[in-house]
Amino acid sequence: MPNYLAVASYTPEGLKALLKTGGTARRAAVEKMLESLDGHLKAFYFAFGENDAYLIVELPNNLAAAAISLAVAAAGAVRTKTIVLLTPEEMDEVAGLRGRHELTKPRVPKTRPPSVGARPKPQ
Repeated sequence: MPNYLAVASYTPEGLKALLKTGGTARRAAVEKMLESLDGHLKAFYFAFGENDAYLIVELPNNLAAAAISLAVAAAGAVRTKTIVLLTPEEMDEVAGLRGRHELTKPRVPKTRPPSVGARPKPQ
């Protein structure tokens, strides 16, 4: 099953609810939501800084990930960013595919046009 990294930032309302119910209640709510879509919570950590929580979740497919993302966003208590994760074995498969397809480098012109606002050289 695909793995996803969910990065969460609580809104002020979400932080109030977190302080009222606690971190383990948040984790339990996430587990329940994931299980409803045949998913699994692999890791859940709260953090200092710009983002408040990092989760690694396993879901059957991108549609399930999108469904959870929309449900969480609609609740309005947290802003999330979902990142698809690839295993090293999946990267091996990607590397194998690369050899089967012709990949070309983009062409870079040999001379560059003058920079915007550049002064012409005196003659």
